[in-house]
Amino acid sequence: MAFWSSTSAFTSKVPRKILFMFTLSLSVTYLFYSLMSCYNSLQFPLQENHVYQARVVTEETTSVAFREKLYSTTAHAYIDEDLIYKTSTVQTVTGYVVSTIDHSEDAESKRRETEWVGTPLAHTEMIAGGLNAVSGREHQESSTIDDDLSRRVNCTPDYGVKKLPQAIIIGVKKGGTRALLEALRVHPDVRAVGVEPHFFDRNYEKGLDWYRDLMPSTLEGQITMEKTPSYFVTNSAPKRIHSMAKDTKLIIVVRNPVTRAISDYTQTLSKRPEIPTFEVLAFKNRTLGLIDASWSALRIGIYALHLESWMQYFPLSQIHFVSGERLIVDPGGELAKVQDFLGLKRIVTDKHFYFNKTKGFPCLKKPEDSSAPRCLGKSKGRTHPKIDSDVIYRLHKFYKPFNMMFYQMTGQNFQWEQEERQ
Repeated sequence: MAFWSSTSAFTSKVPRKILFMFTLSLSVTYLFYSLMSCYNSLQFPLQENHVYQARVVTEETTSVAFREKLYSTTAHAYIDEDLIYKTSTVQTVTGYVVSTIDHSEDAESKRRETEWVGTPLAHTEMIAGGLNAVSGREHQESSTIDDDLSRRVNCTPDYGVKKLPQAIIIGVKKGGTRALLEALRVHPDVRAVGVEPHFFDRNYEKGLDWYRDLMPSTLEGQITMEKTPSYFVTNSAPKRIHSMAKDTKLIIVVRNPVTRAISDYTQTLSKRPEIPTFEVLAFKNRTLGLIDASWSALRIGIYALHLESWMQYFPLSQIHFVSGERLIVDPGGELAKVQDFLGLKRIVTDKHFYFNKTKGFPCLKKPEDSSAPRCLGKSKGRTHPKIDSDVIYRLHKFYKPFNMMFYQMTGQNFQWEQEERQ
């Protein structure tokens, strides 16, 4: 009671105005120190800039930093030995269905069978791989990256934006599309989905949002790409791609249709040795020399027929043709033309390749931090079966008028007739 009575006596003696000023000064002092604390926090980026020679940190410079990181790291990422591929193959030849799924038990054995690996895949690509396995259709490929590699180069998906592809490799099957895509993925400004989405021929009803979600994220200035060789022979694909984006750039890898057909057959034969011989499948009547153009392995090679559908929607200026033969003997030259077509700086050159005599085609050279170069897997470069020379001659004769028409349509001479004379 004594305490409260003394307090009351004190407050009665001190004028209320002085007490108010004292309280106000305490409040202002507290506010001042609070503001100073916030100011110091706001100064942190400026202090960090001082350490980096006063470089201003903005969204633009951050983006540039990521781009520089990609230029320095993505070119090395494609040959990391810990990358694992899962592949599934489904082929149909006149009623014979070929279906295989390759599952290795450990990463070591898988490394001996994997194909070229480019820039890291988006996480949604694995979903796409499962989708095509369930559909029980054509050859699909997907890849995952290990923790170490993801820490080094997987920054783009976190900071980029998923976009619909600006360029698509639409064909042709067994022409060299996988080799081209994996070489392009070395380029830091190319981001490509690793699996074949088959959106415009099998999954179109799922919608563009589903398709976009399969794509990897990209930064400003990067190109989103995909490849599905069956688009080239799908009648509805040209109109559908044009409806998505009429300025889409198209890439078609073509090779001698006779060689392509034999390669197509060889792939199927490796999975189903019991199928009929090439000669049996190629002819309706061998004695009369009637060729069965309804067989898919032969029909795909009538390039002029399929190209006509595409030229109804896209001008030649938006279609680039890659020679499958020159892609083998001069990969740097072909890649230079593709990069020019895509508006990219010529990053991928001859220095990225060496010719593998065993495989019979170029492989990507190893970067300094890898122990071995990487080639396309054993599913590529198979030894072709021996085909009767008369059958080869008849097929060349069958394709010749279609080849001439194709040369006229494209304005390019792929010189497949020289192989016939050889």
